[in-house]
Amino acid sequence: MTPQKRPAVPELGGRSPNYRERVVNVLRAALISGELRPGQVYSAPALAPRLGVSATPVREAMLELVKEGMVEIVPNKGFRVTAVSEQQLDEYTHIRSLIEIPTTVGLAATANPADLEALRATATECLTSAGKGDLIAYVEADLNFHLGLLALAGNEHLVEVVRDLRRRSRLYGLTALVEAGRLEASAREHLELLDALLDRDAEKARDVLTRHLGHVRGLWAARGEDG
Repeated sequence: MTPQKRPAVPELGGRSPNYRERVVNVLRAALISGELRPGQVYSAPALAPRLGVSATPVREAMLELVKEGMVEIVPNKGFRVTAVSEQQLDEYTHIRSLIEIPTTVGLAATANPADLEALRATATECLTSAGKGDLIAYVEADLNFHLGLLALAGNEHLVEVVRDLRRRSRLYGLTALVEAGRLEASAREHLELLDALLDRDAEKARDVLTRHLGHVRGLWAARGEDG
């Protein structure tokens, strides 16, 4: 198995009003990024110290992820990370392309420039996280950027469909991109896309997003040495 540069999940520390949601989000990001590996069984007591919390919120979070199909219960042992097939990955990418490309391209004509500019901080967070090799922070920032962009189209159901597709995905190739120094290049595409939309350049926005989603499909498929 390829050595990880950081623990599979970050320590959360103190509680907050959205504490339970935060535990769910961190574990979900760890699953999507591939830091919690398909087929492996993880117990709440084993994961809890890595998050700096007790086993109870971890167990509750994992039960929530069971509902999303990301893990399954293994009696008396814990939770097994579910695998995603190549066909499923192709289907997810195809659906995302059908939804996200025309919707995002349309924003070049309809989005308020101030709303687009407000997403620059999230795009920059993606780039910063990529530079640090912080995969979980990258996955979270990437999700917030894409869903925030789609939300500008004003269709909440569309946003939820894409959110669900992303939850079902796996970015197995993130670690390899970090080690090769290429994740930052992918992260810069968020800023490139924003600039195209602010310039009202629909064709450039289409080109950037098409390229970006193509990279995502590659990440979903890249199992690496330990996949």
